[in-house]
Amino acid sequence: EFGSSQYQQTVYVNLEKNKRLHSLFNDDFSINRIIVALQAESGLTINAENTLIIFDEIQAVPEAITALKYFCEEAPEYHIITAGSLLGVAVHTHTSFPVGKVEFMDLYPLSFLEFLDANGESTLVEILHGADWKLITAFKAKFIEFLRYYYFVGGMPEPVLAFLKDSNFAEVRKIQYQLLEAYEHDFSKHAPIEIVPRLRMVWNSIPAQLAKESSKFVYGLLKKGSRAKDFEMAISWLEDCGQVHKVLRVNKPYL
Repeated sequence: EFGSSQYQQTVYVNLEKNKRLHSLFNDDFSINRIIVALQAESGLTINAENTLIIFDEIQAVPEAITALKYFCEEAPEYHIITAGSLLGVAVHTHTSFPVGKVEFMDLYPLSFLEFLDANGESTLVEILHGADWKLITAFKAKFIEFLRYYYFVGGMPEPVLAFLKDSNFAEVRKIQYQLLEAYEHDFSKHAPIEIVPRLRMVWNSIPAQLAKESSKFVYGLLKKGSRAKDFEMAISWLEDCGQVHKVLRVNKPYL
């Protein structure tokens, strides 16, 4: 949508699906050769001033990430957007990352306000932003209704889209399970093989543990006799990939 509204044309390449272009980044990083190949693949003539190039699922070809450096240094006139899973981008190996050559934009699940907006409730969003407590109280029942929906659906785009389509909660739950399963498969693809079993133990234990009244993560519940150091690497890996956020418990907060 951004490409169609801001550019005359968009060249879109999904590097996970398009195996033919993988070899494009194996030999060298000739910008001219890459552009010619993209033109042949898309059937479009790429003009730097009016064409947006999108590399989707860029983590599937780590060398394509490195190629961004050469686009920046040798052909900065081209406008390129890449998208990919942090799970793959953060842990790619054997290739250099173009430090200082790319700008980052992190995408997170929809917040409650964004969820309201997606449901066509922009007026409720305005009421919350305005902090008018009399109005908020007047629409209390409606806020609670959508908050309950949000608790169930969450903010991942695909489940939200399914909910917006026909409010089918069974379909929403099915998609959520599929997403969780996909993440587990990605663990095996990207993580060091020796920590994969512990990754899965942590990943599957987090929801049940944090749902308890204490809301604490207890290492001993993962495996009898286990301690923090036994799962330190697995949790650090999940943190680095943006899958979990560690909140440290303190006894006495102070500056």
